[in-house]
Amino acid sequence: MLDIKMIREEPEKTIKLLSLRGGDFSYIHEILEKDRKRREAIQESETLKAKKNETSRLIGQYKREGKAIEPILQAMDDYAKTLSNLEEQVRTYEEEIKLALLMTPNLPNENIPVGKDDNDNVELKRWGEVRKFDFPIKSHYELGEDLDILDFNRAGKISGSRFVVYKGLGARLERSLIQFMIDLHAKQHGYREVIPPYIVNETSMYSTGQFPKFIDDAFKLNDERNLYLNPTAEVPTINLHRDEVLEREVLPIKYVAYTTAFRKEAGSAGKDTRGILRQHQFNKVELIKFTKPEESYQELDKMLQDSESVLKLLKIPYRVVTLCTGDLGFSMRKTYDIEVWLPSESKYREIGSISNAEDYQARRANIKYRPDKDQKLEFVHTLNGSGLAVGRTVIAIMENYQQSDGSIVIPEILQSYMGEKVIE
Repeated sequence: MLDIKMIREEPEKTIKLLSLRGGDFSYIHEILEKDRKRREAIQESETLKAKKNETSRLIGQYKREGKAIEPILQAMDDYAKTLSNLEEQVRTYEEEIKLALLMTPNLPNENIPVGKDDNDNVELKRWGEVRKFDFPIKSHYELGEDLDILDFNRAGKISGSRFVVYKGLGARLERSLIQFMIDLHAKQHGYREVIPPYIVNETSMYSTGQFPKFIDDAFKLNDERNLYLNPTAEVPTINLHRDEVLEREVLPIKYVAYTTAFRKEAGSAGKDTRGILRQHQFNKVELIKFTKPEESYQELDKMLQDSESVLKLLKIPYRVVTLCTGDLGFSMRKTYDIEVWLPSESKYREIGSISNAEDYQARRANIKYRPDKDQKLEFVHTLNGSGLAVGRTVIAIMENYQQSDGSIVIPEILQSYMGEKVIE
């Protein structure tokens, strides 16, 4: 959530930065007008409370002097009614301001590219040599069906479209990747391993910026407690420290979280309907950091390197792009996308995002730290990144390591996890 004080001090700058995302953010002026009226009502209420207290002290004096106290009691009653009305106004303004701020995205970082969509993202670097094939390239879903390791028909019978059954060495490949990624980030990169709940409450969704903006994309449980299936490990892992004050000495806190994620993909009708690129249910290894504000961008670059190392060890070509303002996620100020090379499409496709929300999520989730013992509490910065999306890594391995006979060579780094060298 944006800081109302910051908006109050720099309204035009706020609107200008938000507008770089695309859309009309002139309603910020309405927020400020409600904020002005709210503060006026609070000030009037405080003045009235002082008058009410002063008047109440006259009751004893009037009684001692034998004067009628009915006028004073009537004035007290009038003060009480007016105070009640003012307090209701304040509550209404606060609710309206909060709702508007909850629907307002984070400010784009001033140094990221300005653009409308992913066509305006800026490539930073490429790694790895794109393989040249001397035989017809198959897509991952063709390979998966031919090898009987991906079963879409039976998944459709069980659940519907955008689901898959992993079978045999396909299931083992998925499981091995999860283990490999967690081992890499926990043992070599210093993240603490967590497996959070797969079901989250409504407060957790609001705290990370999933709600109210993306409420239509969430799977809600048939439960009176307003529970939802986890859309990404970012949600439960950020909420580990909701409403907490973190010790300065422990920052940065680093987690590697594994969950199955669930999304309706409400806005993606007709996109990537073949295969496992865009599923309602998928596995993901997520990296989360809680950092001091002055260190968050240094930690963001480290997180990017940690995510890249997965593909480097798997020896799969990829590139890194900086997202432009129009392609930036709702809660984020800056994001790097890692895009892996998919031979069947002859292009790079997103496999992970590495983002810095700065204090946007921490403000919503009330996660603070004390910079020094004599200083006031401040909000931490939160970072999250894919470490990586497991299903899309499966796709990348299948397509980049396919052989002319339809088999798939298992990357050397995974062979000890798999206990196999080839899927055939």
